Amino acid sequence: MLVETVKLSTIVMKLTPELYPFLKQRELESEIVLRNGLAALEAEDAMEIIQYSISEHQKDAHLH
Repeated sequence: MLVETVKLSTIVMKLTPELYPFLKQRELESEIVLRNGLAALEAEDAMEIIQYSISEHQKDAHLH
């Protein structure tokens, strides 16, 4: 099984570049581990990852 670690910015630029301006730098710098690598990722998967990342960063913001 191919496992690849990429920054969220890489996923966004490859599959949903129109969302790039709406994400914070901290979110874009998040490292994401992909089970089957970037090549196997589809736009629908990218949207789920982006939503999860935003949610996680919002949780972190409330804890500080």
